[in-house]
Amino acid sequence: MISKDCGSHSHSRRKLIRRIIWSIIIILFIIFLTILLIWAILQPSKPRFILQDATVYAFNVSGNPPNLLTSNFQIGVYYDRLEVYAAYQNQQITYRTSIPPTYQGHKEVNIWSPFVYGTSVPIAPFTGVSLDGDQENGAIRLDIRADGRVRWKVGAFITGKYHLYVRCQAFINFANKAAAGVIVGDNAVKYTYAQGCSVSV
Repeated sequence: MISKDCGSHSHSRRKLIRRIIWSIIIILFIIFLTILLIWAILQPSKPRFILQDATVYAFNVSGNPPNLLTSNFQIGVYYDRLEVYAAYQNQQITYRTSIPPTYQGHKEVNIWSPFVYGTSVPIAPFTGVSLDGDQENGAIRLDIRADGRVRWKVGAFITGKYHLYVRCQAFINFANKAAAGVIVGDNAVKYTYAQGCSVSV
């Protein structure tokens, strides 16, 4: 007996392969659409920082400055590492002060008051000359910076670590201390800012 090859076997095999490929494409599309919808609903955003005030003692940024207020209304944020310091013309002029690791839930507001000081911090000679000149002119613009690592939390999902960089400008007026801030002690003035900071993630 002679067997006939009818060709229907190869046709059904092609049909099966097409169904498998289309099934994989549809599943991948559904996964992509789900991720896109979750992102659109939650819209992970950078936390918002505000420099509330700074107290200056004998031109050493110290005491309870800066008061940094941070808020996040979308999702939770883990601050794994956060260090605060002052900089003048992009050069660090105080030591870094670490803020303990903390979690900030959504719709929470945190206020941090790190103690930053700059006694015996080495600076470049040209920076020292410029700093003296600005102080003699009666005003200095400092940057209060925070540098650290954060993770976001959405439900039970926690993201990987991201670098957080915060920059707040503080204008220190030495010409008329009483008009610029509140005198809080011997040679100490508290300056109130309540201004937003730039945040990069």
